[in-house]
Amino acid sequence: MSTIFIFALQIGLALAGVLFAALRGGPAERLSATVVVANIILGLAVREFFPGFESMFRFINDGLAAVALLAVTVLYAAPWMGGVMLFYAAQFSLHSYYLVTGRPDTDYLHALVNNIDFGGVICCLIAGTVAALLRRGRRLRAMRAAAT
Repeated sequence: MSTIFIFALQIGLALAGVLFAALRGGPAERLSATVVVANIILGLAVREFFPGFESMFRFINDGLAAVALLAVTVLYAAPWMGGVMLFYAAQFSLHSYYLVTGRPDTDYLHALVNNIDFGGVICCLIAGTVAALLRRGRRLRAMRAAAT
């Protein structure tokens, strides 16, 4: 399978998950979706315009995204955000390891772990959105029951 196809599929699924969170999620999911979109856009921009700095920027970009998501976690105390934080910690550690050891981040292991990790972040965001939808539905049913 072509790597460009895998890349396009992952970006497409990530954007679909983020769009779902932005449209149907609560405040924590919307803010997290914004952070993830900014992470994707900045990563793609650096990849396109500054390919020589891509490795270092991934490290910085993921660190900033993790700090922003930590703020969302503390602000909203959403349980699903714990999973996101663990995935971002793993991704940050992956980039750190490759940066410190000087290994090229173009090898198969890096791509595999990075893609699985980012997929996990998106899955947590979708799970949080579904939980927010269910919570909103229960609240609405309770209000309707109280009104009758």
